[in-house]
Amino acid sequence: MRVLGVSAYYHDSAAALIEDGRLVAAAQEERFTRKKHDARFPENAVQYCLDTAGAKLADIDYVAFYDKPFLKFERLLETYLAFAPRGFTSFRMAMPVWMKEKLFQKTLLRDELRKWEPDFDWNKRLLFGEHHQSHAASAFFPSPFEEAAVLTMDGVGEWATTSLGVGRGNKLEMLKELHFPHSLGLLYSAFTYYTGFKVNSGEYKVMGLAPYGEPKYKDLVFDNIVDLKEDGTFRLDQSYFDYCTGLRMTNEKFDALFGGPPRKAEELLTQRHMDLAATVQAVTEEIVMRLARSVRRETGVRNLCLAGGVALNCVANGKVLREKIFDKIWVQPAAGDAGGAVGAAFAAYHGFLGQERKLNGKMDGMAGSYLGPDYKDDEIAKRLTAAGAKFTLLQRDQTIEQTAQALADGKAVGWMQGRMEFGPRALGGRSILGDARSPSMQKMLNLKVKYRESFRPFAPAVLRDDVGRYFDIESDSPYMLMVAPVVEGRRRAMTDAEQALFGIDKLNVPRSDIPAVTHVDYSARIQTVHEETNPAFHALLKSFKGKTDCSVLVNTSFNVRGEPIVCTPEDAFRCFMGSEIEVLVVGNCFLAKEDQDPALKLDYKNAFELD
Repeated sequence: MRVLGVSAYYHDSAAALIEDGRLVAAAQEERFTRKKHDARFPENAVQYCLDTAGAKLADIDYVAFYDKPFLKFERLLETYLAFAPRGFTSFRMAMPVWMKEKLFQKTLLRDELRKWEPDFDWNKRLLFGEHHQSHAASAFFPSPFEEAAVLTMDGVGEWATTSLGVGRGNKLEMLKELHFPHSLGLLYSAFTYYTGFKVNSGEYKVMGLAPYGEPKYKDLVFDNIVDLKEDGTFRLDQSYFDYCTGLRMTNEKFDALFGGPPRKAEELLTQRHMDLAATVQAVTEEIVMRLARSVRRETGVRNLCLAGGVALNCVANGKVLREKIFDKIWVQPAAGDAGGAVGAAFAAYHGFLGQERKLNGKMDGMAGSYLGPDYKDDEIAKRLTAAGAKFTLLQRDQTIEQTAQALADGKAVGWMQGRMEFGPRALGGRSILGDARSPSMQKMLNLKVKYRESFRPFAPAVLRDDVGRYFDIESDSPYMLMVAPVVEGRRRAMTDAEQALFGIDKLNVPRSDIPAVTHVDYSARIQTVHEETNPAFHALLKSFKGKTDCSVLVNTSFNVRGEPIVCTPEDAFRCFMGSEIEVLVVGNCFLAKEDQDPALKLDYKNAFELD
């Protein structure tokens, strides 16, 4: 039994394939088209999934779409009617698009699928799940739990913005929902917009900026904007926002409350912006914590699964974990809309078809999230040669040893191994790596390799067996979705002069003996590395530990700002030649920057739109 899941037409379109209950492939369309957050029908991702299974579309039993377009259209119309005559300009712009394309998505999907199979019977083989049902299914069914509470939080699906369900075996029952326009995701996006970052992609920047500030406006938010109940449910005063009917997130009343207009993109960040970021992060954590406690009280279930865009807020996740509200927490690594493709497929397989669910007895059903394309050494060598690259083809043990030595020597390494990751995080398949002990590594990677804001933190990848040596966390965190403090014994106290530094000036002050991954509040977004899911990355960390007695590396996604994570050997080589990465390792092909033809150097600094 095969089910293909598809998410598309909003942002981060993707495809995923389930075969006899096992997730065998999943990928985002942006990785193939090189257009970040590509929302078009994921034809390349679909083809990849079919190729991985050695199947044609005719061999797929069902295709499941991740939401219900008619319900979204109903919400759009009802919202405009409720706020009329406000928002007519927005309404006039939105309607032609909906009437031409989105309202008839079933026909659009049928036409796309008929490119593979002209006689595709869309009446019988095309299924639609609700948006939050897809999120919830992506959280529970691949989780390692037989029973779990499921909390999903995002901007908005059809109507739901927050939902609660309980999963048991192959059953997932949705119990409660909060509805649009009262949305934690949209509240966070409003502050993202107000602090000058892009909605739907800049929220993680706000989270990274928050520790540089103080939540000075928290009471102002709860006194004026957010009516928060003890159980975590809330209402937002819509007089401060413009997202229901306008072309922006906030309005003049919001500006007046917080003392000025929104920051312009690339405008200098001030302490006020940092305090605003700290405020929305603190508000989010308070809401998530109350929701988690009420979910535990109401369901009595000991495990929690999370999905939806808000579940990518690893700081909030880490706080829920440390509060020990639940015995165990599992977060879908592709928690945003891309993961809806996985959820739609699982919801169809278990919910609609009633198929049995079998736990694999391992970590979870996501295979470490290594679900994308991979390349064999002979194909890598052929592709790199065609691109003009100069490389040495090594044996596997030589590859590990020479890469570990390059890292120990302080070099930035592009590392492309095995299958590409599914979701927004690079997890050692398509990563840029560095020495976590280096006090200059964070700034160097941000400014000279990633070409992005200097305040952005980097994640530590650490051997699972050694995580307790470095961080105050006892559980697995394979997907970089938990933040935890660096252990006290590794911290370095700041002097009075250092404490007095302004915001981002604190960035250059080492806070621990792994300064490149220690954020200004002594926290770190942790990835535990497991031999069973990524033996090559695990071996590299072990080799690095043997040379340095340190089992932590800086791990950031293999791309520059505004570019999707690399997919192919050619993508990796272009990024290598367009940045100041010093070593590139693709499979067992080892490349040094000084060996490359200078004529192939690219200017990646300004090659992509700002993110």
